[in-house]
Amino acid sequence: MGYLLLEGGAEFGGRMREPDLRAIELAGGFDAPIRIIPTAAAPDNNHQRAGNNGVRWFQSLGAKDVLSVPLIDKPSANDESIAESLRSAKLTYMLGGFTGYLSETLAGSAAWDAVVEAYQAGAVVAGSSAGAMVICEFYYDPGRGQVVNGLNLVKSSIVLPHHNTFGRGWAARLLEISQVTLIGIDEQSGMIDDGVSKIWSVLGRGAVTLYRNSQTEVYQTGNSLSL
Repeated sequence: MGYLLLEGGAEFGGRMREPDLRAIELAGGFDAPIRIIPTAAAPDNNHQRAGNNGVRWFQSLGAKDVLSVPLIDKPSANDESIAESLRSAKLTYMLGGFTGYLSETLAGSAAWDAVVEAYQAGAVVAGSSAGAMVICEFYYDPGRGQVVNGLNLVKSSIVLPHHNTFGRGWAARLLEISQVTLIGIDEQSGMIDDGVSKIWSVLGRGAVTLYRNSQTEVYQTGNSLSL
């Protein structure tokens, strides 16, 4: 099994060097193939710019093999050449944007099957904001005011991104959901697991806040936690 990196948003700058460099290290180093999925930015036609930003960011960290894959809709999510590119990736990174669109596009697709296959073989799967939200078993769709099934790599969890800005406001309406941990992640912050015992390390500028068992737990950068 591989590794998971959940980030709270405002990616590609500042203190995001810390979690992203750790992800590159776990992926095998600067020669490891990194593939960026810009799907969440497609509904407002921002996917190309956002994907290119991601490529430049990882290259600035020293990565040598970085591509943004043209995965923008259901047909491209089932394109075998795109799926093969993701299958061979050692780090797959999903950008923020439209959460529901990202989840619905990837669910049941050849591309997502390829990401999971790579993850099971040891790759890193990362996401920021919407990208982190869909990695969990559930996500909150504020447009519909509903909790929706995600892609289920992190069980019994819901990510609240941008927790230090607007994400904290989602917590109150979700606390009544039993047996689910709410994971509030600040902007320019991330949490990455160790791939074995599933102990997560907090890295970046801010904190991670867990809401579970009627308790609120805050973990600062450098702290470890378990879900």
